[in-house]
Amino acid sequence: MKKIILLMLLALSATVLKAQSDIDALLAAGVDDAQRFANDYLAPGTNGLMHSMNANWFNTADAKPLGGFEISVVVNAAQVKNDSKMFNLNTADYNNVQFVQGPSSQMVSTVLGENNPIIFVELEYEDPIFGNQTEQIELPDGIGSENINLLPTAFIQGALGLSKGIELKARFVPKIDTDEVSLSMFGAGLQVEFTKWLPADKLLPVAISGLVAYTSLDGSYDLSGSSTVSGENQRVESDVNTWLFQLIASTKLPVINFYGGLGYIQGTSESDLLGTYRVTNGVLTSQDIVDPFSVKSEISSVRGTLGFKLKLGFFRLNGEYHLSEFNAYSLGINFGFR
Repeated sequence: MKKIILLMLLALSATVLKAQSDIDALLAAGVDDAQRFANDYLAPGTNGLMHSMNANWFNTADAKPLGGFEISVVVNAAQVKNDSKMFNLNTADYNNVQFVQGPSSQMVSTVLGENNPIIFVELEYEDPIFGNQTEQIELPDGIGSENINLLPTAFIQGALGLSKGIELKARFVPKIDTDEVSLSMFGAGLQVEFTKWLPADKLLPVAISGLVAYTSLDGSYDLSGSSTVSGENQRVESDVNTWLFQLIASTKLPVINFYGGLGYIQGTSESDLLGTYRVTNGVLTSQDIVDPFSVKSEISSVRGTLGFKLKLGFFRLNGEYHLSEFNAYSLGINFGFR
């Protein structure tokens, strides 16, 4: 469960530390090598998280009338595919990394997978007194080692109807601020029902609308209590931003309705490892590395959506499935008027 929390916070170096890696040796082998590995290791996790963040923005194409509202609790989960659990590590792309056993190019775990059996690499670094030195470290596992195959997110969401088929939406996660973790997540959306503009709108059995939505996550993780590397002001700061463009169609029945749509997700995730890291080179010497590196991943993907919505007075329940690069499930408990 700890690894899921770290992934949700995009705590780059914390994930590496908690996953049996030796960041001291990794940085000593070179910042470029550490950054290259961290980017390949984390990218599938952050990409899956961005898909999970964009589920359940809508549960109908029928826009609410002026003053109509809905308050929802939304739980999403992106499904981890097998091809996201491993990546190809080719030591020819690294300056100071070699596998202890086997060929120079091997499949190793991402933050979503597991190394089974354990994989060791040998890192080279230059000691100013003793010359060229080597050290072996175990490559980190991911959440696959805990038999977890879903990336969850959850929101509180609201929707308010305006005139002429326009509906405003907002979602957020209550701010988390502890000694180690700071996290905030919010989003805003605009849905417009095109069929509301037609003269025979009330006679049509279906509604068609379009949605544009933006979601942002900002998080930081204080590493001072968990890092094995001495230094000052060690932390991770992360920024995730996504856009969703969606075409939606739904039925217009009194109790149970079905909806679907075709959409496009675009997003960027960036995490910065900040602070001073005092990396040892052998026994007698060390060097300070300040703000070692940043890693970035991007998504650009088409998705399809199928869902249902059950209305019982003020209470509504909806569930949906998204087919995309990361398939996602979502469940919403909704309360509202119209």
